[in-house]
Amino acid sequence: MNEENLFQKYKLSDSLELNNRIIMAPLTRCFASEDLVPNKLAIPYYEKRADAGLIISEATLIRKDGQGYPGTPGIYTQSQIDAWSEITKAVHQKGGKIFLQLWHCGRVAHTFYTNQPTLAPSAVKVEGRVPRTKDLQYEMPKELQIAEIKQLVVDYQTSAKNAIQAGFDGVEIHGANGYLIDQFLHYSSNTRADSYGGNPKNMSRFCLEVIDAICSEIGSDKVGIRLSPAAYFNMDTNPLDPDVFKHLLSEIDKRNLAYIHSGIFDDSVEYDYLEGNVTSFLRKNYKGTVIGAGSYTKQSASLAISEHKMDLIAFGRPFIANSDLVEKLKTNQEITPYTDVMLMELV
Repeated sequence: MNEENLFQKYKLSDSLELNNRIIMAPLTRCFASEDLVPNKLAIPYYEKRADAGLIISEATLIRKDGQGYPGTPGIYTQSQIDAWSEITKAVHQKGGKIFLQLWHCGRVAHTFYTNQPTLAPSAVKVEGRVPRTKDLQYEMPKELQIAEIKQLVVDYQTSAKNAIQAGFDGVEIHGANGYLIDQFLHYSSNTRADSYGGNPKNMSRFCLEVIDAICSEIGSDKVGIRLSPAAYFNMDTNPLDPDVFKHLLSEIDKRNLAYIHSGIFDDSVEYDYLEGNVTSFLRKNYKGTVIGAGSYTKQSASLAISEHKMDLIAFGRPFIANSDLVEKLKTNQEITPYTDVMLMELV
């Protein structure tokens, strides 16, 4: 099989062409200081990986009350914008492209980090321990009021504006993996009975309002979104969920975004209620560019692209362990395996 398709240029939008089809997935690295400013370690980390067709940054908070992990960066203060500007400059000097992933943890945030109430679509608690803590448990969140939802839309829009000011080529809206936007899209976490819950149209409303606000600010060609139709992380399943995502995807199709990105750790897993894996569900219900992700190899990714199951492939953990991943893939060098001890290391 010819695997050169991974290294072909790809026209992502009218304003952006990628040097290859290999995407660096967003990877939380906890490189931020106490005021959530990216530290100096982040500059060489991203710079070394600039030969990816597109880097998607680690998840970045649109405001303080969205924090659920230690040391995660923000994009809502001038000092944060200035620090990100150094990173985007370094990536661009190496010929790379980079999007900022916009994030709010919703009910997966914690007052331990925020000193503010934990917010969510509904007062439905996630059970279990907060990651990277010894015994900190998740809290019962406060249900968002309509005015608070409208303010969140404004804050997403402002963060996208800040990202462009910081030199990013665009933004990815984090609508996956059980965080705030994803919490609106699943019945187990959204029990609202107003215009933001109860049926696919209402449950999609917040996500679409965020998309529209950001597109009006920076242009749809600079906007991507990551989605998790499968409730596999921080979320319980419901057989009605696929109808929400079918409606959402039909609406996103009208908005001419740069791409949709599959939010999944292992795309070989198939879900009965999706009638296949996550990426195939997105492809079936969305006409634009699809980024596949989830434990692909060079061979499986190349085959999937050749069979039009996806257009681009995002690698995550291999990029942590191999700053020169693109070159290794191109020249068939051995890929250094990822290990958990690498999670907090710069390599």
